[in-house]
Amino acid sequence: MPATKLSEQEIQQALAEVNSDLENDKHWQIVDGKLIKTFKFKNFIQAFGWMTQVAIHAEKLIHHPEWFNVWNRVDVALTTHDVDGISDLDFKLIKRMENLLK
Repeated sequence: MPATKLSEQEIQQALAEVNSDLENDKHWQIVDGKLIKTFKFKNFIQAFGWMTQVAIHAEKLIHHPEWFNVWNRVDVALTTHDVDGISDLDFKLIKRMENLLK
């Protein structure tokens, strides 16, 4: 699935939409050109289970997150290397990540 690089305006609009349903301390942010967020779970099993579900979806999109896991925490950074920036695929993956928490 080819990615479409988003303009700054499109990124801000999509980011506002994603964050509108989240508590302030759980917002996605842009840092160094990447969409970032830290997810916290009750324990390692829940964190790893969530990562496994995200991995299945990421494989279907052929779009893989940069992430780091320690015990109950998963740090995520998203960017699309193929377009050298943030793309529609990043936001598709964000929506899946957030929906898996519901």
